[in-house]
Amino acid sequence: MLVIVCYDVNTETKEGRRRLRRVAKICESTGQRVQKSVFECQVNLMQLEELERALLDQINPEQDCLRLYRLPDTKGCEVREHGRFKATDFDGPLVL
Repeated sequence: MLVIVCYDVNTETKEGRRRLRRVAKICESTGQRVQKSVFECQVNLMQLEELERALLDQINPEQDCLRLYRLPDTKGCEVREHGRFKATDFDGPLVL
């Protein structure tokens, strides 16, 4: 299955910058970077669970955001979201 990993790590502190490097290194070992904080990973279910666990061990859910999009061949799209995230209302007005 294809998994899209997206993250936003708060880098205002030295520890945050270390977390960012550790998260990126985990993703680089598993997938292909397609944007600065977006990776495509071709994994099986066990590898997905290991990847998610490794990433959750590194992030600070109160300051960081981690999203995993699971794109299996036959089941449609499933999103796993962890940490802080500000959603955009795509159905709302474009200009406020």
